Amino acid sequence: MNLKEKYTELLINIGFEEKQIQRNWLDLEKTYSNKSRYYHNLTHIADMVKCYDTYLQKLEFPNEVLFAIFYHDYIYKSSKKDNELKSAEYALSILPENISFDKQLVFDAICATQQHQHNIIEDINWLIDFDLKILARDWDEYQIYFEQIRKEYSIYPDFLYKPGRAKALKHFLENEFIYQTEEFRNLYEEKARINIEKEIALLS
Repeated sequence: MNLKEKYTELLINIGFEEKQIQRNWLDLEKTYSNKSRYYHNLTHIADMVKCYDTYLQKLEFPNEVLFAIFYHDYIYKSSKKDNELKSAEYALSILPENISFDKQLVFDAICATQQHQHNIIEDINWLIDFDLKILARDWDEYQIYFEQIRKEYSIYPDFLYKPGRAKALKHFLENEFIYQTEEFRNLYEEKARINIEKEIALLS
């Protein structure tokens, strides 16, 4: 899959001019390719776009969901707690004014990737599940994932990082479900819980 082509096609559909698209793509590519991004990078975006392609027919607002995928981690600083809000604000700031596009949905969808809680809008639930599909990977891949996350938080020593990471993981287990759509629950819920429990054990 060519991410640039996917992005270009989306922005044409939304109503961007060609020169804007090229400029925005280069900006997006540079941002997600920052050397500090071991996990929240273009590979993560590509994985989410694959999910999007798989479940496209389930979405009521596909353009909004895809745009939210591209920008949901645009701002990512491990020391900050408002990354999603700042990403949502940035995503809206680059949109042309006169487009038939649900800006509020994009904003809400990106912000929802912070808490990963069930939403009354089903498209947002799909986006949340695309974002969390990594939790149900095979153990070898899941290990690579949490090692990449540790590198992104390298400014924190283990005595701060480990309890913080364990707390965040336990939060997933305390919810009735990790995944918000019935499809993802049936496919991935059990495996994600096993992976999370194994990682928590390693953190203790």
